[in-house]
Amino acid sequence: MIDVKKVDREEVLKKAYDLAFGYERDIGNCPQCMLATMKDLFDIGGPDSFMSATGFAGGGGLTTEGTCGALVGGIMTLGLVFGRDQEGFLAGKKGLRAYKTARKLHEKFVEEYGGPLCKDVQKKILGRSFNMWDREDYKEFEKAGGHTDKCTGVVGKTAQWTVEVMLDELEGTR
Repeated sequence: MIDVKKVDREEVLKKAYDLAFGYERDIGNCPQCMLATMKDLFDIGGPDSFMSATGFAGGGGLTTEGTCGALVGGIMTLGLVFGRDQEGFLAGKKGLRAYKTARKLHEKFVEEYGGPLCKDVQKKILGRSFNMWDREDYKEFEKAGGHTDKCTGVVGKTAQWTVEVMLDELEGTR
């Protein structure tokens, strides 16, 4: 578990943004960028969770129709910290801390971007949604700053919010 007493909150929030932004800019795959950031910062997660995040990029399968991969990666992170294990699942225990923290992250995200869907985020930050499977449209996405300062900023902010929600829950302050 993360020892919140040893965490410099402002420093870790800045690091979360910078790491996630850089991963999205340099490598891509928004949910994996989130998980890589949390692994670097807090040693959360492992190979299975990281691999499982792959298909959630671009709203799931690069369709832009589903939940933004950055938000998915943030919720996965919160599940890794606050979720129930298989034993708890089979025993019928609830995952209330995971639900509560995921809801807080979701609310912050929706407040900022108007909705959780990748296509809605793209419309908000880029003026329109792009077909990530169409070579020409993808080039337009890149030209519009998709991996320069647009989606990179979304991933950075979502990483910060994920850390905020996580630290708040661990501190029991909010």
